Order: sequence, then structure tokens, then C-alpha cells
Amino acid sequence: MTNKIKIICLSLFTLISAANVYAQESMTQDVNYPYLEKLIAAAKANYPEVKVKEHQVNIANGTLHSASFSWLDAFTANYIYSPQSSINLAQPTIYKGYQLVGSLNLGMLFEKPFTVHNAREAVKVAEYQKQEYELNLTAQVKRFYFAYIKAQAELRERVHSVSDAETAASQLKHSFQKNEVTFQVYNESMNNLYSQRSFKIQAESEVLIAKTNLEELLGATLESIK
Repeated sequence: MTNKIKIICLSLFTLISAANVYAQESMTQDVNYPYLEKLIAAAKANYPEVKVKEHQVNIANGTLHSASFSWLDAFTANYIYSPQSSINLAQPTIYKGYQLVGSLNLGMLFEKPFTVHNAREAVKVAEYQKQEYELNLTAQVKRFYFAYIKAQAELRERVHSVSDAETAASQLKHSFQKNEVTFQVYNESMNNLYSQRSFKIQAESEVLIAKTNLEELLGATLESIK
């Protein structure tokens, strides 16, 4: 009877350990901040939206340069050619030959400072939008990286739990075969083993999902970033 009680107590201790002991493990020890910085750099270099923001800045700069050199648009110049031998009685001309005629559009001239100012502000807006997106991307990479580390830590716990549940089930199987424990106790150990294996499969799925989410931002696999 004493051996039977010892076996039952050992089994219960094993099952409780599978659920609680390994939960004390800290995931912070797995966080590699230098590697995280490499992941952030890879995301900024590869993610398409970052390139879109860079091109928007380039377009805004191009618009500013174009506006800066558009002052001459307010000035127009033409030439008039009056042949020496022609006589125009309706509009007689004094000068013969080629004549240069210039004109100034005052409305366009006064408009140019505002055009240049708006183009310069557009450059600032594009640069701020790029900075904002890079900050958001950095935060998102960190969140997905921490989620991946968490998923890995949870998977390790589930692996430990399955191992402990298998040990308990094996011990209780031998005890049941020797009629030292009831079928109910043995059946509970088998149900716990099935549950722990199911939790392990779910944890493996969470690791793969977290890895996929992170690699989507990186534009590369984790294995390719050293």
C-alpha cells in the first residue's frame, strides 16, 4: 500500500511539474539585441514600403529643384523679322530686320515664391513620413521578434511537459499492469499525455506563424541574416 501511495504521489508531482516548473523559465535570456538590430536594418533595406517612401522623398526633391529653376517661366522672349524691302502702310515700322521682344508675366512672377515654398514643405512632409514609417517598422519588427522568442520559449516548455507526461504515463502503465493503481489513474495519465502532445503541436504552429510574420517584414529568412 505504501508503494502504491508513493507511485500516485510521484505521478501527481510529475504532472504538476509539467505545468508549472518550466513556466518559471525566462524568455528574456533568449533576446539577442545585436541580432535584433540586424533584423531592423534588414527590414529597412528590404521592405518595399520603405523604398516607396524613399522614392517619394526623391520626387519631392525633384519638384523643389524644378520649382527653384522655374523663375524664368515668367519671362518670355520672341523675335520679329521685318524685311528691309517690305513696306507696311498699316503698321509702319522704323526698324528693319530682326527685333527681339521680351515680356514679363507679373502674376506668374509673384506666384513663384509660394510655389517654391510649397515644394520645400512637400520635401519636409515626405521626409517626416519616411521617418514615421521607419519608426513604425522598427517597432513592428521588435514586436514580431519578441513574439517569436516567446513562441520558442513556450515550445520548449511544451516539449518538457510532453517528456514528463510520457515518463508519468510509462510509470503508471507498469503500475497498472501490476494492479498497483486503478485504471482511472492510468487513464488520466494517458489523457494528460494526449493533451500535452496537442499543446506541443499548437506551440510548434505558433513558432512557425511568428517566424513567418517576422520574415515578411524582413524580406528575407532568419537563417540568411547572421
